[in-house]
Amino acid sequence: MNKKTGQRCETSGHYAFAGYVDGSTSPKPSQEERMITLSEGGTFPPINSSDKAAYWQLKRAT
Repeated sequence: MNKKTGQRCETSGHYAFAGYVDGSTSPKPSQEERMITLSEGGTFPPINSSDKAAYWQLKRAT
């Protein structure tokens, strides 16, 4: 299940950008913004370069 900007992280791990909440496809996030590491209790961030809310998908729990 994807999480979105503003939600609290329930599982510490590495998350990948999985799309914008508004359904748009551009602008593309920078390479550095496509993967994040987030700890349990943290808040999922927006894509700063576009100032848009995003969906995040867990790739590897830590």
